[in-house]
Amino acid sequence: MENLDQTTWVEKSKNDPNAVILDVRTPNECAQGIIEGAKIHDFFDAEKFINAIDHMDKSKSYYIYCRSGNRSGQACQIMEQKGFKNTFNLVGGILEWQGDLV
Repeated sequence: MENLDQTTWVEKSKNDPNAVILDVRTPNECAQGIIEGAKIHDFFDAEKFINAIDHMDKSKSYYIYCRSGNRSGQACQIMEQKGFKNTFNLVGGILEWQGDLV
């Protein structure tokens, strides 16, 4: 897992042909807007979250964010325990996001 500031996180994800953006917030949080192209997997719905990552391609790079960076950091750790090699946590999460949401 790498903790990245927004500038680095965005730059790496845009230049990574294997990038997958994951939003691990709740549906209510996501209703306020998500980063374009993000796949939503609620970290707090543990069973569904684990099931989802069990079906993800471990060869991809996962750029993960949440509200503040805490849940996404935990998600990165869980994914690494399950054999994922490239996980990137957005430090500060959506609270510190400077940019558009969809």
